Amino acid sequence: MSLKVGDEIPSFSLLDQTGKTRTSKEFIGKPLVLFFYPKDDTPGCTIEVCGFRDKYDLFKILGGQVCGISNGSEKSHLLFASKNKLQYPLLCDENNSLRKEFGVPKYLGIIEGRVTYIIDSKGIIRHIFEDLLNGSAHIKEALKVLKEIQA
Repeated sequence: MSLKVGDEIPSFSLLDQTGKTRTSKEFIGKPLVLFFYPKDDTPGCTIEVCGFRDKYDLFKILGGQVCGISNGSEKSHLLFASKNKLQYPLLCDENNSLRKEFGVPKYLGIIEGRVTYIIDSKGIIRHIFEDLLNGSAHIKEALKVLKEIQA
């Protein structure tokens, strides 16, 4: 079952690229941009993570937190984050359990989906944006919704 706008995010606990355990509880209190991406170090995913990196200060000004998720390992995420100088966590959903809980689709049965969730400070999904091919659109959409939440 896919989560939808108005749903509370499920409780989770995943390692990030540095081996630190990150839980859903630590993100409560500030809006969160949680983006699922297909695979570390691929062209579209690199554009997306770097887009979030380049606008990271604006997300902070708007009170938002940013967090990426894919099924990459801690080592893969660390290399990807270091290479691209990311200042936000990449969570390791190695068995796709959180992806399945959110209901992020697969394309052609094999390609992991690219979906961004904008979550308010209480853990409620306020907006969902899905576009497999246009990673940079996820940043623009997330900023637009964060501005709306702040207003």
